Amino acid sequence: MYIYKMYSKELTKGTLQPIILKLIDSRDKMYGYEITQEVKKMTSGKIDISEGALYPILHKLEAKGVLETEKVYIGKRVRKYYKVTKDGKLMVTEVTKEINDFMDTLHIIFNSKTLKS
Repeated sequence: MYIYKMYSKELTKGTLQPIILKLIDSRDKMYGYEITQEVKKMTSGKIDISEGALYPILHKLEAKGVLETEKVYIGKRVRKYYKVTKDGKLMVTEVTKEINDFMDTLHIIFNSKTLKS
């Protein structure tokens, strides 16, 4: 029996931005910790986004106008929610197509019977 382990940072690095965008878009709005936990849950722990990886991506997407934020006060704490903008929705569509095409290409490479081991 194969026990799944977390994917390496090298493998997931290029997919974090599309994963984050797609997830926020599917939920209307999300806050940082919620994003990390949902990705971990959806992937059975195989993808674990650290805060050190998450927040630079969120801030970059916000600066590009792809995400907008809303501050919600919960008692004395402030929770910052991220939401995909209208322009961001176009980007979600583009990155989803690109990721799916990339996965199809990887499937060709890794499942080709013409490759010799």
